[in-house]
Amino acid sequence: MCGIAGYCDFTCNFTRESEKHEKIVRSMGQTIVHRGPDNFGVYISEHAAFAHTRLAVVDIEGGTQPMTKKKGEDSYTIIYNGEIYNTNELQEQLKEKGYTFTTYSDTEVVLTAYMEYGEKCGTYLNGIYAFAVWDSRLKRVFLCRDRFGIKPLFYGKKGNQYLFASEIKAILNHPDWTPVIDRYGLCEIFGLGPARSTGNGVFQGIHEIPPGFMACLDYSGMELAQYWQLTAEEHTDNYEQTVEQTRYLLLDSIERQLVGDVPLCTLLSGGVDSSIVSAVSARALKKQGKTLDTYSFDYVDNNKYFKASRFQPSQDRPYVDIMVRAIGSHHTYLQCDNESLYQSLFDAVYAKDLPGMADVDSSMLYFCRQIKKKHTVCLSGECADEIFGGYPWFQDPDAFQTRAFPWSKDLSVRKSIMNKRLLEMLPLEEYVQSRYEKTIHQVPALAGEDPTEARRREIGYLNIRWFMTTLLDRKDRTTMASGLEVRVPFADHRLIQYVYNVPWEFKNHNQTVKGLLRDAAKGLLPDEVLYRRKSPYPKTYHPQYEALLKRKLTEILEDKDSCIQGLVDNEMLYNWMNHPSDYGRPWFGQLMAVPQMYAYLIMLEAWFRKYEIQLDL
Repeated sequence: MCGIAGYCDFTCNFTRESEKHEKIVRSMGQTIVHRGPDNFGVYISEHAAFAHTRLAVVDIEGGTQPMTKKKGEDSYTIIYNGEIYNTNELQEQLKEKGYTFTTYSDTEVVLTAYMEYGEKCGTYLNGIYAFAVWDSRLKRVFLCRDRFGIKPLFYGKKGNQYLFASEIKAILNHPDWTPVIDRYGLCEIFGLGPARSTGNGVFQGIHEIPPGFMACLDYSGMELAQYWQLTAEEHTDNYEQTVEQTRYLLLDSIERQLVGDVPLCTLLSGGVDSSIVSAVSARALKKQGKTLDTYSFDYVDNNKYFKASRFQPSQDRPYVDIMVRAIGSHHTYLQCDNESLYQSLFDAVYAKDLPGMADVDSSMLYFCRQIKKKHTVCLSGECADEIFGGYPWFQDPDAFQTRAFPWSKDLSVRKSIMNKRLLEMLPLEEYVQSRYEKTIHQVPALAGEDPTEARRREIGYLNIRWFMTTLLDRKDRTTMASGLEVRVPFADHRLIQYVYNVPWEFKNHNQTVKGLLRDAAKGLLPDEVLYRRKSPYPKTYHPQYEALLKRKLTEILEDKDSCIQGLVDNEMLYNWMNHPSDYGRPWFGQLMAVPQMYAYLIMLEAWFRKYEIQLDL
């Protein structure tokens, strides 16, 4: 993985002031050097300036970027962030068309695919990617992002210039840019956060290339187009065939993602998803005479303070122990203490450029720093719940009756902590509802489908386009903040497309949550793990951590110069903090309960200060 940054302007010639533009784009790229600490490069063309910071994973010597390739008199230059899992097959296809290769890096394959297929190149790629190409023949910059937005790509326009980068901070670093949040940005923060509307960068004027989209920048401006989307199709396979196809696609995806010339590991929580990824990886590495390294996460004293709930019924450690014995991995148990968890909140804000999932973000950031000491690539079990129906709202009657995001359907808590004058100024409920309705309008559906099945399809699509994207966003920033590449085999587009159309009675086979996935994984895992009840990413239950959050939030509220004065209702927050917290009443997803709300507001304060944000209301 890597970081990319750049800008283009078709009203002037950059080569006439190359030192000026190199200085600007180099500065933009340096803000995201954490994404790729192994190498740094800059490229200046007639109308484009590129910067690339590289994390070397495949072809350490030959994959340096920006990479330029010629075809006749025309040249093509790419900056690329990602990993392509069908590199070998695609390279062979391109060789048959007469192309030659000087490296075995996937970067050269992506660039050559653009040279051959142009705007259709994304449809040939299986992987995670965001890239920009300067095309000297057509005098344009081409941008492309993977199908599910696993790799980020933001953009903005200032005057005649279009700016783009892997992270928002690189755009904000441009000398002409001022960080501003308007009333719609606050609706994102208070109404939807830590989720974000598709294509929305929250900061005024900053947007994101949506998943499965490409963009062409030239003399006529910017043209944004979708090159891939999920489709609704009739599922004709019987259950046995569905299990077989699901198993094939899943195993193929995992095995493809074990490529690389650097140390690789997996995240192992003891849940069915991460255990499948770890078991398949261990088996594949064993054939090469290697032992898989695995990691699990927990918190200091969680064995003492853990509180079982319907959202988090059990601790991970016993199941991790079972899996480690079963697959023979070399395992490391990582723990995070209260102070490290709190301090990492601020690093997590800078990693994401936005307030995020509170200690869910900060703990992942902390753990990834420990993993990076020995590894460069890790595989994760993310995304299985979204596509196989693992979350409780897939079977929650309220989710079928309420026209709202099922993980955040009640805005009452959010509204209660907002300053009343601000709440009157913002179209909060209307904004959130419009984002929901827009997504529902886009759901790929089958005519004549049973109403219950049609609604469950809507819930599934909402999860893929919103909840899964939020988790992938978090995973990219918290891992890449340390130069650690994460891969997510469950997000293979072939698998998601197939399972999207599988009927619920198959996914929930024998009334078992993710029954299809469990049947597809038979023989890979011990039964204790295969049939373990879902328990999400762990969080701390230590009372001292919540006490620390309350103390810090109180200091912010008592500071008349704090940035969130006028945005939040101090009296209501004091009232919340004077009562015992309900860990079983999340306000976002399953993990963010009242203590995480305190942490979110602390992150919000840090965000305003760090970025010196101006409000435009």
